[in-house]
Amino acid sequence: MKLKVIGDLTEVRAGMELLLADLKVQQGEDGLPVEVSSSEGELEVGLENGRAYIRYGAKHQFFRALGLLVQKGQGGGTFHIREKQQFDTIGPMFDLSRNGVLTVGSFKFLLRKMALMGLNSVMLYMEDTYELEGEAYFGYMRGRYSAAELREIDDYADQFGIEAFPSIQTLAHLEEFLKWEPVKAYKDTKGALLVGDSQTDRLVENMIAAVSAPFRSKKIHIGMDEAEELGRGKFLDRNGYVSRFEIMTDHLDKVLAAVRRLGLKPMMWSDMFLKLASGSGEDYYGHETQIPEEMARRIPKDVDMVYWDYNHVEESDYETLIAKHRPLGNNLVFAGAVWVFNTFGVNYGLSLPATDAALTVCKREGIREVYATMWGDDGMESNPYIALLGLQFYAEHAYSEASPSDAVVAERVEFCTGIAADAYLQLKYLDETPGAEPNNQKQSNPSKFLLYQDVLLGMFDKQIEGLPMNEHYDRVEQEIVARRRPDAELDYLFEVPQKLCGILKRKSEIGIELKRAYDGGDKAELERIAREVLPVISKAVAELRTAHRAQWLSMFKPFGWEVIDIRYGGVVSRLDTAVMRLMDYVDGRIDRIEELEQERLAYSTVNRFNQKGAGWCSYYYRMASPNVFFHVINPF
Repeated sequence: MKLKVIGDLTEVRAGMELLLADLKVQQGEDGLPVEVSSSEGELEVGLENGRAYIRYGAKHQFFRALGLLVQKGQGGGTFHIREKQQFDTIGPMFDLSRNGVLTVGSFKFLLRKMALMGLNSVMLYMEDTYELEGEAYFGYMRGRYSAAELREIDDYADQFGIEAFPSIQTLAHLEEFLKWEPVKAYKDTKGALLVGDSQTDRLVENMIAAVSAPFRSKKIHIGMDEAEELGRGKFLDRNGYVSRFEIMTDHLDKVLAAVRRLGLKPMMWSDMFLKLASGSGEDYYGHETQIPEEMARRIPKDVDMVYWDYNHVEESDYETLIAKHRPLGNNLVFAGAVWVFNTFGVNYGLSLPATDAALTVCKREGIREVYATMWGDDGMESNPYIALLGLQFYAEHAYSEASPSDAVVAERVEFCTGIAADAYLQLKYLDETPGAEPNNQKQSNPSKFLLYQDVLLGMFDKQIEGLPMNEHYDRVEQEIVARRRPDAELDYLFEVPQKLCGILKRKSEIGIELKRAYDGGDKAELERIAREVLPVISKAVAELRTAHRAQWLSMFKPFGWEVIDIRYGGVVSRLDTAVMRLMDYVDGRIDRIEELEQERLAYSTVNRFNQKGAGWCSYYYRMASPNVFFHVINPF
């Protein structure tokens, strides 16, 4: 396809040339004439009588329209598309704090995909992964961005009309900075700052100034979520008991004063206020939670409240919880999720219906700003690239009054990313296994715990006993292979899931087989497993590690990969020890295998016996062993 683009292209030319190069579309005088003009806010694109047109009201809309023109116009038929954007602001939040710090190059790649989708915002979640002058331990060895790198990302995003802005933490979730002994003066508890201290106040002011400087945007997310530890460590020793609400609002006043001095527009997570209003803090999204009038009066109104909700699939839940926020009196922003948390895959079975319900209600409730979070909890085995189908769903929702059809989303995501929707959807089956509730809406993550669990200790064997896990992963491996397209730019994304399934089709139930053979006195079977099965699994783990390493280094900075490297090494080492232990028993050098003598218990009450799925575990170290990985004598 060749285009001849006509009109005032001053603000869009640089971005247009980048996208046309990606799409392998040429420009020339003999190309299809495309007349570009402004509109009153709606996006229009069409082709008729041998001429095409693009009309757009905002810069980012041009790039969505350009993509639609190439997508629909390749066949040469007449078409006309008119779209009204349903949200003023919509885009992803990339988690850049849990080891996976995107390289500038990979960030640019994702920005180009976002531009084709028509998204206009990106939030960079950085707890300590940005430079802070005078604080050498801030982001030390964590792949932190330099100010120049953040400026480069911002400049690139601006070419497409995408507003990039920082999301930081100014209260809690700062464990990776506060762990360093030389900065203990800032520390209240393990992850919370010592608020009310002049040194902390200066630190927070410097954080806000440093992280906002590289960006054009005046927006800043100041965090303040999940600060349950607040005031319960050094602060308590110094000041005695003070209510967490008073501590938090006093600190918020100081943070907002710093933000105002810089002319920034702040937002923050809303959950702590709901937790404090709920009393117990445990069921803060429960329908009984009410915001008291005195609390609402005390909270400054010039900070937007970000209501985050990743789990609900019923519209009524969002309606209720939005109503719970209204008494705060602050402008309300919504953050949903594409579930790449704590897994090798994507929980599309939960992400897509949750997104549909949430965005449908946001439209009705007049919420104009929406984000799709992509958290990297516990080390980021997953990545934002495999979440592009979920991001496409957000985009199509944003340009449609009703829910977008599966067919529309599928057509668009294949055009924008080169990967079929059905191929992306195979990744949900890494965790949507036998024993998981329908669509895995209870958030099971067996792809992770079955890889990392020890074959002799069998931490999760009771959870999956009787479930055909090996068979399931064999089938998923075949389905992934059948859908791969070696010519596609992103086909390599499926190498890790495919190799993981190749392991899990052998490893998932091996602990159960070992226990059964041991209890039955079947030494021949134990020897067969030791000689023929475990070495094959070990070799497959090594191959997975190699593939995962190549993928990681193509997307992320190298810092953080060492964590995953160590985890793979642990699996291989323990398989080697298992072979030794089994052969010592078979050959009579030991008279029993104590690990296999132990009764197998359910890992937790989150299991299929309680109708809660196949199981969930948030932390690698709990998957790998029931014993002590580290012991914190004084967490504060």
